[in-house]
Amino acid sequence: MKQALLNRFLRYVQFDTQSNSSSTSIPSSFGQLALADQLKLELIKLGFSNVELSEKGYLTALLPATVANVPAIGFIAHLDTAPDFSGKSVKPQIIEDYDGHVIPLGANESLSPEEFPELAHYIGQTLITTDGSSLLGADDKAGIAEIITALSVLKNEAGATHGDIHLCFTPDEEIGRGADHFDVEGFNSQWAYTVDGGAIGHLEYENFNGAHAVITAQGNNCHPGTAFGVMVNAQTIAANFHAQMPVGDTPEKSRGYEGFYHLIEMAGVTEKAQLTYLIRDFELDAFEQRKHWLTEKVEQYNEALQQGTLSIVITDSYYNMREQLIPYPHVIDIAKQAMLNIDVEPIVDPIRGATDGSRLSYMGLPCPNLFTGGHNFHGKHEFICLESMVKATEVIVEICKLTARQYR
Repeated sequence: MKQALLNRFLRYVQFDTQSNSSSTSIPSSFGQLALADQLKLELIKLGFSNVELSEKGYLTALLPATVANVPAIGFIAHLDTAPDFSGKSVKPQIIEDYDGHVIPLGANESLSPEEFPELAHYIGQTLITTDGSSLLGADDKAGIAEIITALSVLKNEAGATHGDIHLCFTPDEEIGRGADHFDVEGFNSQWAYTVDGGAIGHLEYENFNGAHAVITAQGNNCHPGTAFGVMVNAQTIAANFHAQMPVGDTPEKSRGYEGFYHLIEMAGVTEKAQLTYLIRDFELDAFEQRKHWLTEKVEQYNEALQQGTLSIVITDSYYNMREQLIPYPHVIDIAKQAMLNIDVEPIVDPIRGATDGSRLSYMGLPCPNLFTGGHNFHGKHEFICLESMVKATEVIVEICKLTARQYR
């Protein structure tokens, strides 16, 4: 299983599936469909049933039940990689029997235990890293590889008992569109798990409430030679506004259950400029307060402006799935017990972000998140531990078996 899992992962990361938030196509990038096409052929060859690829890039398949009267469950991973860092020409490095030292990545980049102390947990194990020129793509091609490997193992195991097991690989999760065209009714599962988490043992059923705020500064352009008393530089208005944002209320200054405002893009010219923020908080009341505070801040800034204006548009992206999962404690309990059964200590903590499961839980499909074994997603320092990937695969297998044992 270990070698098959590694081989799959190394094949999948060769596909450039970087999503594109500026695109209006579905999926937002061709590479996602290219990978989905290859996965479809692989699933058919492996003997899965009902293998279908929708025109919008959702790949689904079924491992039929071996026993009756067991709830149908599902496993979900996403095809795309992050839009803000290159996923092209990925060149993985395999470090066997890691010795605890600095790992050179190339291009004057490295993975240092001083900067990334979690490396100390993996001494003696096999790590897969980038070469420093791209992300690795473990988010979420590791999840895809683990799901396919796990269900292949289950399919070929003589006497294995399980209910219907559905899988779905979704497009554009990284740009918040992964659940847009997900057919919850057609997926036909009582609950599911996204396999889209981080280090070994992590099990997540809480996530940020998230919103997207676009603040537009309107100025007035003219020839700089005759600008006195006429020109209003929208970029200056925007820059001055951002300078008044709370310095410590940002992703790089927060952790755990702390929320933040995150400036993700600045763009503009003299006539018009925009600031785009992510708003995040775990508690709904605090989330609403953050949105209200930012709206008031824009209004106050407008009152102080002599020339030019600011406007704001806030769009909610997703909500904390905790409220949707509380009525279904067995979904969490089965995942915890599955981990314990294979000697993995469950680590229940919140997602400082979201998954497809965040929205799917609100669409009627309870859907917590399982670990993949990866670290430092969305950048050149991304790495994953092969032994953790094996454990993630075993957890999936055990969840399927445990569900059957509990409901027969």
